Amino acid sequence: MQVNQVSRRRFLGGSVATTGALVVGFHVPLIPGQTQAQAPLAASPEVNAWVVVKPDDTVVIRIARSEMGQGTLTGLAQLVAEELECDWSKVTTEYPTPGQNLARKRVWGNFSTGGSRGIRDSHEYVRKGGAMARAMLVQAAADAWKVPASECRAAASVITHLPSGRTTRYGAVAAAAAKLEPPADVALKDPRDWKLAGQPLKRLDTLDKLNGAQVYGMDLKLPGLLNAAIKDCPVFGGTLKRFDAAAIAGRPGVKKVVRVGESAVAVVADTWWRAKTALDALPIEWDEGPHAKASSAEFATVLRAGLDASDAVVGHSVGDAKAALAAAARRIEAVFAYPHQNHATMETMNATARWTPQRCEVWTPTQNGEAALAAAAEAAGLKPAQCEVYKLHLGGGFGRRGAVHDWVRQAVAIAKELPGTPVKLIWSREEDMQHGRYHPVTMCKLSAGLDAQGRLTALHMRISGQSIVAGIFPQNIKDGRDPVVFQGLNAPGPEASIGYTVPNLLIDHAMRNPHVPPGFWRGVNLNQNAIYLECFLDEVAHATKQDPLALRRQLMARHPKHLAVLDAVAQRVGWDKPAPAGVHRGLAQTMGFGSYVAACAEVSVSREGKLKIHRIVAATDCGHAVNPQQIEAQVEGSFVYGLSAALYGECTVKNGRIEQANFDTYPVMRLDEMPKVETIVMPSGGFWGGVGEPTIAVAAPAVLNAIFAATGKRIRELPLRRHDLRTA
Repeated sequence: MQVNQVSRRRFLGGSVATTGALVVGFHVPLIPGQTQAQAPLAASPEVNAWVVVKPDDTVVIRIARSEMGQGTLTGLAQLVAEELECDWSKVTTEYPTPGQNLARKRVWGNFSTGGSRGIRDSHEYVRKGGAMARAMLVQAAADAWKVPASECRAAASVITHLPSGRTTRYGAVAAAAAKLEPPADVALKDPRDWKLAGQPLKRLDTLDKLNGAQVYGMDLKLPGLLNAAIKDCPVFGGTLKRFDAAAIAGRPGVKKVVRVGESAVAVVADTWWRAKTALDALPIEWDEGPHAKASSAEFATVLRAGLDASDAVVGHSVGDAKAALAAAARRIEAVFAYPHQNHATMETMNATARWTPQRCEVWTPTQNGEAALAAAAEAAGLKPAQCEVYKLHLGGGFGRRGAVHDWVRQAVAIAKELPGTPVKLIWSREEDMQHGRYHPVTMCKLSAGLDAQGRLTALHMRISGQSIVAGIFPQNIKDGRDPVVFQGLNAPGPEASIGYTVPNLLIDHAMRNPHVPPGFWRGVNLNQNAIYLECFLDEVAHATKQDPLALRRQLMARHPKHLAVLDAVAQRVGWDKPAPAGVHRGLAQTMGFGSYVAACAEVSVSREGKLKIHRIVAATDCGHAVNPQQIEAQVEGSFVYGLSAALYGECTVKNGRIEQANFDTYPVMRLDEMPKVETIVMPSGGFWGGVGEPTIAVAAPAVLNAIFAATGKRIRELPLRRHDLRTA
C-alpha cells in the first residue's frame, strides 16, 4: 500500500508548550490566498483537530465537527488515537470555537457538519495529526535517552526503548516534545493494522447524556439570564404590521416586547413559560403578503405541469432516450410525488446571546459554527472578530441547524435590545414546526421503453419541483442547474451515482419553487430519487414478469459495488426462498454520500389494511468502518427517520401557512411500529463514505415494494397514512 506523506508546506511548522502540555496542530492544504508565511499560524480545521497531551497522560482531542448523536466525535477521536498510539481510557475531547478559528486564520478550516462528511472529509488530517504527535513524543524520549528514535516504539501512551527496555510516559515527555520541530513527513497506518479504529468502542459522550451532565442549548444557564419566546408571521413572506405591548405589560415576569426584523415579535421575561404565555396573549396583526392564499393543491398543479414542460435542465444523459422511447415496442409510465417535510428535531431551535456595543457572544447547538458566527456578526452589527459562538451538543440536527441560522439572528436581535444581558431564545414546538426549512416538494414522471423481448432500452426521469440550492445558495445555480437535485442519479463516479446501465437514459429537472423555504433534510434528494427509481424498476419487473432482483442484476453488471450490497441483503434475507406465511418482501438499493447501500423489507398487510413492517435487512459499504457499532446505530436510526417520513411525514400548506403545528398533526414512528433491523457492515476499502444518511433512502422504497407484493397496490405518493391498504 502506498504510504501517505505529509509535507512541511501543508502542516503546522511550529508547536506550543503550555503548562507542560504538548499541543500539536494539523490542517488542510493552504487556503486560497494564504501565503506560506502565514501557513505556520494555520493548522487544524473541523477537518483537522489539535492534539493536547497533559502531564497526567490525559489526551485532549479537539474536534471541530459537531456532535448531534451520530457519533462523529468518538469516531474522529478513534482515528487520532490510532495514529497517536495513546491510552484510549485517557482520551477526552473538546470543541474549538469559530472565533478562535477566525483569529488563527482559519486554522481548523471548515466547521460544517453535514452531508455525512464528519469523518469522510476529516479522516486524513486527523490521522496525520495523531501520527505527527506520536513522532514528536517518541523523538523527545529518544533525545532524553540519547538513542535513535528508530529504536523506540509507542503504545498505549508509553514509549519503550526496545534494546534496553527503558520506558517513559507521554505526559513525562510532553513539554520536551512541544519544543521540537514537527516532522516533515509522517506515514499513516494501513487500515488493516488498526487496533482502535475499526473497533466498536463505546462512545465518549454517552455517560454525560445518561447522568444528565450533558448541557444542551435549552439547558444553558448564565448569571442574570432572561428568556425569550417568539412568533414569526405565519405566512412565509409576510410581515408584522403591529402589536399592542401595553396589553401584556402588567403580566408577571415580563421585561420587554421586541420587534424582531420585519416579520416577528418576541417577549422577554424572567422565565420562558412566562414569556411564552405572554406572547400568546399579545394582540398581533400580520400583513400576510402575496402568498396568503397559497396551498399545496396549487403547488401540485404547478409541479404536474413541469413534468411535461420544455424548460428542463439535464442532469445525466446517455444515448438518445427520447428517440429510443419513440421507437420502443412497449412503454411503461408512472408519476410519483414527494411532500414537504419538517426536520422535527427533538430540541427546538434555540440560542443564548449576550450583546454589547463592543462584543457579541452566542451559545447554540449548530451544525456549522462558522455559519453561526457569520449570522451572529451580521445581526450584531459587529465585525466577526468581535463575536464568538460557543458550540453545544445538538439535540438533533438533520440539516436544519446547518446552512441557515435564522434563530441565531433572532436571538442576537433580541439581545441588542437589552445590552449586556444574556437572553435565551427558545422556539416553541409550533414555531419550530411552522417556520422550518423544509424537505423540497417534487414530482417525478418516469417513462421506460422496452424492446420486443421486454428488455429495458430507454428510461426518462423528469423531476419537477423545488431546488434547495436555489433557496439557500442561489449564487451556486449555474445555467439553471442544481446538481443536488440529481443525487443517486449521477453518472458513474464517487458520489451519488446511479447503479444501473440503461443504453438510453435521460434524467432532467424542471425547477419549480413554491414560497415555502427549502432546506437540507437528512438524506436530502437521495430520499425521493431512490423511491422514484427503485419503485419504478419494480413496476417494470412486474410488467415484464421478471423477478425484481433478477432485473436489477441484469442492469447492474457494470456496477459491482452497488450489486454487492444488494446481493448481500438478498442472501441474508433468503430472497430465493419463500417468505414466512403472510409476509412479503421488497428490495431497494442506491449510492449516496460516498457509500453503497441496499435494503430488503419484510412486511405484512392485514385484510383491514393494517401495515406491519417486521424486518429490514440493510447492507452498507462505506469503504472504511471506523466504528462498526456506531454504523449499526446510524443505520437503525436512519430507518426510524426514513420510515417515519414514509409513514407519516407531510407538511401541507393552506392559506399560505404550514398546517401541521405539533406532533399530533405531524406524528413520528412509535416504538411498537419499529421493525427489527439487521445491519450488514461490509467495508470494501479504498474509499471513505458516509453512514448517517444513505440508508434513509432505501427505507421507503423497500417497504413500498413489499407493500405491492402484499397487496398489489402501487403507492406513488407519500405519506402512507393517506392510503387505504385494504385488499379487495
